[in-house]
Amino acid sequence: MRDAAINLRALPEQRDLIDYAASLLGKNRSDFMLEVACERAQAVVLDRTFFSLDAEKHKQFMQMLDAPQAPNVGLARLMEVKAPWDENS
Repeated sequence: MRDAAINLRALPEQRDLIDYAASLLGKNRSDFMLEVACERAQAVVLDRTFFSLDAEKHKQFMQMLDAPQAPNVGLARLMEVKAPWDENS
């Protein structure tokens, strides 16, 4: 059960835009705003996540990053497909 209130003020145009977007997804304003705000909050937190490695693990990590990519047949096949907007060229 939700019991923590979050209040904010918005311009009528902002409210209307939010309401319209929420209706396109079949959601009410509160559910839409909470979902979008949580998605953005998670992205911000993940962008700022810090991890540390000891010297040996750091060396292994850097070696993995610097190693040549393994062949990826699926990616190669995908890259060979022409984009629809390039079909006539």
